Amino acid sequence: MGRVIFLLEEPSMAAALRGILPKIYPNWVENVDWIAIPHGGKSDLENSIRRKVRAWNEPGVRFVILRDNDCGDCIARKARLRDLASDRDASEVLIRIVCQELESWFLGDLAAINAVYNRTGISPDNIPAKFRDPDKLANAAKELAQLTGTNAKVSRAESIAQEMNLSANRSKSFQVFVSGLQRLVRV
Repeated sequence: MGRVIFLLEEPSMAAALRGILPKIYPNWVENVDWIAIPHGGKSDLENSIRRKVRAWNEPGVRFVILRDNDCGDCIARKARLRDLASDRDASEVLIRIVCQELESWFLGDLAAINAVYNRTGISPDNIPAKFRDPDKLANAAKELAQLTGTNAKVSRAESIAQEMNLSANRSKSFQVFVSGLQRLVRV
């Protein structure tokens, strides 16, 4: 298996991957060479995709492009990213759209938030309706900041991701990301 390059919208996505990837593949570090390249937002990410996928000349390299949807047209957004990565065969590029924001993935696992912050008072048996489908939240970042008491996106992402139970996460876009990554990289 060649290297996996993650092209990410923001640094908090890289922090989350450090906690999530070892759970998907327990021997990830030993078996897969990977690089996370965070960008300074959506425009920065989109402006760099074409250049990076063209320039990366090594056998077996795979790309994972991860971007928030931010209440946009998910299908159109994914098509645009696919077009930007069109210099690579589709089997070499996994494009995933986070619905709606990365924080939705964390809100999909309230037990992980409780384990880190012990502040939410929400148990898996007592989930408020607004958190039952976290991908529908247009303000997931604000909701997570209120639950955790912090706006420190990178450290919050890293600590919550380490506690996440991947199979119990209620975020559909998170589950699609995990299953897509499992198909892309067979370890």
